[in-house]
Amino acid sequence: MTIPSVTLNNGVDMPLLGLGVYAPQHNSEVQQAVEWALEAGCRLIDTASAYGNEREVADALRAASLPRSEVFITTKVWDDDQGYDATLRAFDRSLEKLQLDVLDLYLIHWPSSPHRLDTWRALEKLYADGRVRAIGVSNYYQPHLDELIGQATVVPAVNQVEFSPYCYLPDVLAYCRSKTIQLQGYAPLVRGEKRNDPPLLALAEKYNKSTYQLLVRWSVQHGVVTIPKSVKRDRIRENLDVLDFTISDEDMALMNTFYDNTRVATDPREIP
Repeated sequence: MTIPSVTLNNGVDMPLLGLGVYAPQHNSEVQQAVEWALEAGCRLIDTASAYGNEREVADALRAASLPRSEVFITTKVWDDDQGYDATLRAFDRSLEKLQLDVLDLYLIHWPSSPHRLDTWRALEKLYADGRVRAIGVSNYYQPHLDELIGQATVVPAVNQVEFSPYCYLPDVLAYCRSKTIQLQGYAPLVRGEKRNDPPLLALAEKYNKSTYQLLVRWSVQHGVVTIPKSVKRDRIRENLDVLDFTISDEDMALMNTFYDNTRVATDPREIP
């Protein structure tokens, strides 16, 4: 399976589909999950210091024996580590745990910290020093991005937000596109909360796919980098197996109307 890539605003290619490893109840299973994902053709792994599993990701990469250039690794700086010097130290710790010389993408995990602009300056330094190939943010909506871009030297390459038909905010997607920021979506499967939603079930039956596959495909067709999470081998393979069908324009428009603000994480609009 060859997964297509998107080209970020600095020319770096990033796979369109990957594996998220936020798994607080299953960290002991993360290494195996990453190995299964890589075996299935996945080449994007998204972790974070707050997930506590960067070492497990490193162990899986070593076990897979793939060329380093073939795998795109993302991690994030947590709120408690924000600030210029603290972020540089946090990056060193993450790189040591991941056993990497260069990271592919480093993100500010949330815009919650009063030190977020100093944190971004640290990311710009890491980028200028060649220690990370691209930098970006997570859980930023337009007010946070306006603040950042007003001060930044480097426009974020990626903004990672919760993204599914049930918390689809087209203005966020349009804004990021207007600023050449690649949107990346997490929790595309809404942690299973909508797997029995009747309109979604009807469409899944129409396309002879699972509701999970339909949700992943919807994100991919919006051009959003998508990182469904699972620690089960069959589900990992199923979530990646969405490249052999296309949702019609009519059905994409229908799924766009499923919005009911169902979320698994904090709404960034609540962050000052």
